[in-house]
Amino acid sequence: MAHQTLTEIIGFVAAILTTTAFIPQFLKVWKTRSTKDISMRMYLMLCSGVFLWLVYGLRLRSFPIMLANGVTLILTLAILVLKIRHK
Repeated sequence: MAHQTLTEIIGFVAAILTTTAFIPQFLKVWKTRSTKDISMRMYLMLCSGVFLWLVYGLRLRSFPIMLANGVTLILTLAILVLKIRHK
């Protein structure tokens, strides 16, 4: 039981760190409306990978994986939309 709880804590901390890492980038893009230094190819690949992680989490019924990748997908898609919009 303690091992499962420690594993879940590690999962939630990892989820928080990797998800919140996109917030500064999103805020900068939102504020400056500049996306010229952001790679379109990288964000397309990232969004695809995060989507697949979300599907993986859904299939495993892993709340930390679902939560982290659901929020991360929203943030990365928002940056991608801004990149497309401000071309």
